[in-house]
Amino acid sequence: MDNIRLSPDSKSVFIIDQTLLPNEEKEVELRTLDEMVEAISSLRVRGAPAIGICAAHCLCALSFSVKSKSKEGFISALRRYTSVLNSTRPTAVNLSWALKRMLDKAYVTPIDEIRSALKKECKAIYDEDVAMCLSISESGLSLLKDGDGILTHCNAGPLATSHYGTALGPILLGQERGLNLRVYADETRPLLQGARLTMYELMKAGVNATLLCDNMAASAMKRGWINHVFVGCDRIAANGDAANKIGTMGVAILAKYFGIPFYVLGPSSTLDLSCAVGSEIEIEDRDPSEISTKHYVKPMAPAGANCFNPAFDVTDHSLISGIITEKGIFRPPFDFSHKP
Repeated sequence: MDNIRLSPDSKSVFIIDQTLLPNEEKEVELRTLDEMVEAISSLRVRGAPAIGICAAHCLCALSFSVKSKSKEGFISALRRYTSVLNSTRPTAVNLSWALKRMLDKAYVTPIDEIRSALKKECKAIYDEDVAMCLSISESGLSLLKDGDGILTHCNAGPLATSHYGTALGPILLGQERGLNLRVYADETRPLLQGARLTMYELMKAGVNATLLCDNMAASAMKRGWINHVFVGCDRIAANGDAANKIGTMGVAILAKYFGIPFYVLGPSSTLDLSCAVGSEIEIEDRDPSEISTKHYVKPMAPAGANCFNPAFDVTDHSLISGIITEKGIFRPPFDFSHKP
């Protein structure tokens, strides 16, 4: 089952609802702009590449609801849809990248061909992500040897992309090729993407995987269980600073202390060369209830407690051993203007 796909008539989008995992694998259909916005905002679809793929499919589906007979009116409607979709997850650069690419295609296409052109473009975005994930996986796998232990944070597997994933890609590819790898997955508070999604994917693939609470990573490192840290990313600044799920920065600091290589894996579409440094990346603040009540039968904090709930943090480039894209492994000092 594809994570994201157009309906047969291309007028709606089907996604796997990640909020139901690991207990239920279910597709939901997104027919309206409101349903699409809710799905992205509430993390029914998540992971930077998957958000971009989903947004491209959504814009294609929404194009069938445009009534204007003029090119100007058609483009104006698409721009309105784009603006709304763009506002759902401000940190993941793939969202704006994919929507801009779809709009650019519409701009240069005759009005009577726009819908078919958008359908081809969102398929191209999906297919290119599949190829990029495989290339990233191959490069990451070149760093691993039989018996290695890898720590990962959040979820950067097939659910967060198109196929294989980024941070999990080398592990899943290694599993297919008979490598005996040990994976330690941080649960990833507060939304438990590591527990719910990463463990689901790894166990489904037959990988030797162990779940850790976030505050157990240091103990695992000290015991010598971890040889590498692989994480995904939502945006990479021009200097190599990388935004990823909250808690990633702490893992990077621990890895530096214990002398463990720390790698960031993601497609080149997560590179934002217009963003000079990580401090320029807009960090999404999320609902306080995700900390205090979301995964509990009863609230685990007093009513009215102040909560600090940023969705991401930014890992300084000085803590990163390498950034792996489909172009290869970039090493410090990071220069993304040339192939590594």
